[in-house]
Amino acid sequence: MSKKRRSFSAEFKAKVALEALKEQETLNQIASRYDVLPVQVSQWKQQLLSSASGAFERKGERERLLHDQSGKESVLYQKIGQLEVELDWLKKKSAQWKG
Repeated sequence: MSKKRRSFSAEFKAKVALEALKEQETLNQIASRYDVLPVQVSQWKQQLLSSASGAFERKGERERLLHDQSGKESVLYQKIGQLEVELDWLKKKSAQWKG
């Protein structure tokens, strides 16, 4: 019989990761207090450190990055659509030559 995986909220993860950043207790102590694995505490701490710089980005910069991403995405969707149309056309033409 398998156990159901526990899921933790972003707020909980942030709280635990901040505790780990303070380094007033060991990872094992923090993990036992919050009833999680020490590996999870370490991973959450690393995630917090790697994404912390995003908190200090300018609003315009963040919006520009999102806009650039959505622009690239729309170009890719257009290309996919074009390739699907070309593929359908080639299938029809090859069926005409066979039959």
